Amino acid sequence: MKSGVATLPVYVQPRAARNNVRGMYQGCLKIAVTAAPVDNDANKMVTVYLAKLFGVSRSAVRVVAGARGRRKIICFDTLSREALAERLQVIIANES
Repeated sequence: MKSGVATLPVYVQPRAARNNVRGMYQGCLKIAVTAAPVDNDANKMVTVYLAKLFGVSRSAVRVVAGARGRRKIICFDTLSREALAERLQVIIANES
């Protein structure tokens, strides 16, 4: 991983009725996605949804750990840690 790259722990709920943020859960951002955890579909949906949510390109978002589980580490190649933290605060505030 590059130095200064922002990472975010997420907890994913697949097969949800709609894509949305469910707040914080055990130190992770909990998100629900409509895709099933089959053939990497849920991981793809997670990266697409988070790219849209954080306002970055899809190619700048990667799952770097936890590809086969609900807990994942997401890397944002184009965001600093500070920018990620600021956007995360806004996202969580808007979901409350």
